Amino acid sequence: MKKESEHLLLTPDQMGTADRLTIQKGVPEFELMQNAGQVVADYILTYFAPCAVGVLCGPGNNGGDGFVVARLLRDAGWSVKLTFQGAREKLGDAARKHLDLWGTDDSPVNDVLADSELLVEALFGAGLDRDVTGTFAELIKRMNRTHKPIVAIDMPSGIDGATGEVRGRAVRALASVSFFRLKPGHFLLPGKSYCGNVHLGQIGILESVLPRIDAQLWYNGPDLWTMPPYEAGGHKYSRGHCLVLSGDELSGGAARLCAMAALRSGAGLVSLFGERGALVAQAPHVTEIMLKPEPLDELLKDERNNCLVLGPGAGANAKLRDRVLAAIAAKRACVLDADALTAFAGDPKALFDHIKRYGGDKIVLTPHDGEFARLFAGLDLAAGKVEKVRQAAHMSGAQVLLKGADTVIGAPDGRVVINANAPAILATAGSGDVLAGIIGGMLARGMSGFDAACAGAFIHGAAAQQFGKEGLIASDIMAELPDMLMAMSE
Repeated sequence: MKKESEHLLLTPDQMGTADRLTIQKGVPEFELMQNAGQVVADYILTYFAPCAVGVLCGPGNNGGDGFVVARLLRDAGWSVKLTFQGAREKLGDAARKHLDLWGTDDSPVNDVLADSELLVEALFGAGLDRDVTGTFAELIKRMNRTHKPIVAIDMPSGIDGATGEVRGRAVRALASVSFFRLKPGHFLLPGKSYCGNVHLGQIGILESVLPRIDAQLWYNGPDLWTMPPYEAGGHKYSRGHCLVLSGDELSGGAARLCAMAALRSGAGLVSLFGERGALVAQAPHVTEIMLKPEPLDELLKDERNNCLVLGPGAGANAKLRDRVLAAIAAKRACVLDADALTAFAGDPKALFDHIKRYGGDKIVLTPHDGEFARLFAGLDLAAGKVEKVRQAAHMSGAQVLLKGADTVIGAPDGRVVINANAPAILATAGSGDVLAGIIGGMLARGMSGFDAACAGAFIHGAAAQQFGKEGLIASDIMAELPDMLMAMSE
């Protein structure tokens, strides 16, 4: 996986460290605050027509950024009113100086809310470390009830920048303007739905401070991974053979979707395997997919069969457990989904020990929330989504992809990626089976487990976006895959 720093996400604490290290290297805090306000003002000047603006500032540096925005918009000829909710003596030096430069008395909240066409929210930003209550909670409630466009500085106040959780009450912004690096809360639900359009600007924080912070969280995108190229002298087996376990005669659709997605994702060959009766039921529905009634131990003797997808529609039984353990022991790349996870809910240690013993760098677990809770019952499930996936990957020794509108992917070494391009129309039967197949296809082609999971999640979401209308069904995602793969390979 490529560690492209542009995709790096910083928690509020890490962002505070970046600020502090930059100031220690000689960049004045006053200058950073001035630059932050300039980025926000430039955004407003670019995307809004001149209008009456109300700027609502809190008692910290987020409020200091707001003082700068108010002054710059006023200097640009806009009508601006500012209200400061806090004590001047509690402001830091840089924020106090910028309040002095504003110069005029602040306006009553009632006037700011009533007389403004656009609100700039600078109460707390991402640095919030407690629930919003009392006067500030009431102010946020009143701001939201105006139904006026709100531009939030850094992060809508009330959203935890590290977890995306709502802390008491939160501002619903039309846009959020952040600095240096985005925060996890810009991508994690429910925070993502409060942020509106997210814009990132640079304010003079030094790139050289990033190695000191050692962040291990990114938002997903093609810059993080590389699609395996098609070699001019290659052949079907050089692109891998993916085996997908079929469900029984009445439960074969999930595996069929999965197999077709793996083939569309570029695996050289894809076969459904399983009980003969199940494959006979599959036969009228597949052409390019092969059918393998051979026992799994025979299939695993052929080294060219380099990847397996186990679980979709398979039935959570002892036989499935044995197949999963056999595939891992054979050191094959595996996607374990659905029933393959549920089958180990009573004894996850048996699965995790096997993964760690035989090497889990190409083992991908793809649970939804319920499967995750059953498989990782020993974790603190109240922790933020990023941290619980990071812990799960470490506990299992596998790559863990926790599915959702804000899918989170973790590796055992602590790396985590948030995938946030999935449209709501993806919530349809079979969508997860297609995702498992895409990841299987990437593994068959030789990608690492973590890269395959990240690429699969992104391509899956991008294909649904490309379809772009209501009525999406799982097979529609597959129809979009060739165009998506071509775009990712350019």
